[in-house]
Amino acid sequence: MRRTVFNEDHEAFRETLRAFIEAEVVPVYDEWFAAGQAPRDFYYKLAELGIFGIRVEEEFGGAGIDSYKFEAVMYEETARAGVQFGGSGVHVLLGLPYIKMLATDEQKKRFLPKFVSAEEMWALAMTEPGTGSDLAGMKTTAKLSEDGTHYVLNGSKTFITGGVHADRVIVCARTSAPTAEDRRFGISLFAVDTKSEGYSIGRKLDKLGLKTSDTAELAFVDVKVPVEDLLGEENKGFYYLGHNLASERWGIAYGAYAQAKAAVRFAKEYVQERTVFGKPVASFQNTKFELAACQAEVDAAEAVVDRALEALDAGELTPAEAASAKLFCTEVAHRVIDRCLQLHGGYGFMNEYPIARLYADNRVNRIYGGTSEIMKSIIAKDMGL
Repeated sequence: MRRTVFNEDHEAFRETLRAFIEAEVVPVYDEWFAAGQAPRDFYYKLAELGIFGIRVEEEFGGAGIDSYKFEAVMYEETARAGVQFGGSGVHVLLGLPYIKMLATDEQKKRFLPKFVSAEEMWALAMTEPGTGSDLAGMKTTAKLSEDGTHYVLNGSKTFITGGVHADRVIVCARTSAPTAEDRRFGISLFAVDTKSEGYSIGRKLDKLGLKTSDTAELAFVDVKVPVEDLLGEENKGFYYLGHNLASERWGIAYGAYAQAKAAVRFAKEYVQERTVFGKPVASFQNTKFELAACQAEVDAAEAVVDRALEALDAGELTPAEAASAKLFCTEVAHRVIDRCLQLHGGYGFMNEYPIARLYADNRVNRIYGGTSEIMKSIIAKDMGL
């Protein structure tokens, strides 16, 4: 079946991106993997390529293309090469939607040119120790000063992707107590400068996968946040978070699909080259059946993410549809990657093979952005159950 979501511009971008990955990422990726993060300077290279400005208005240095399709190509090409762009994904997928939706004209003039150039890398800090997916239970507070010029931020966050290299972090904090009727009331969002006094980075977390993506704990002790850095209105943060979770969950779904597609490619190449009992592994019926079953699942996931992508670009992707896409595609990727690793035999367990890294990287897809169980709850509620 011919795909219809991409045009000539997307395919030209794909060729450019593929060449960039081969020249700038693949030769040094093992070094990034060992270091546990991509170097900060790499983000300037992505900025020069125009990666960060695709969906940013031209007046702020971007291309002004209101579409997620170029990001979809990036998911496919990084997965195809068995690499990642460090923690830069949150900069675009998580940071940019909040700036575009909530920032005032003055804030956009301050934030977006530096966003596009990678002078300021952004991250999003929602999760706290002990709260997990229960965002309404967050304890971090931001209290307005008596003179009304700034907020005083106190608390901590964990599992913050891009947290080590971030220059600005969108921090979710309580500005008011929850009400008896709505425990989600009272959360606000702040664009916090990481150079602020009292802001500190705790441990750089040692993860099972996503080794080149810096993930950290953050702490705030009497951090002064100017009132000019409040994003949107006070106490409406939970609504804003819910609004943008659809695009985040689409991104996770698409990334999982791209990983599953890459896993089939890795396995196909391996079984064609590897011989057992004097014959290529690909010649055995079990191998053919396993890869055929995996390809069928990837085809189904492709249809789901393409449909979701079109809906997202049209501004019509609902939270329940995004949850459904995330649930289905991450579960497909889990099954496909596991089966493709099995076809590698013992070599599939070695990190020198991309399938092993892919196996570890994929596992978090069913956890972050809302667990599979949370996705099922959202879908069930939408069904009226």
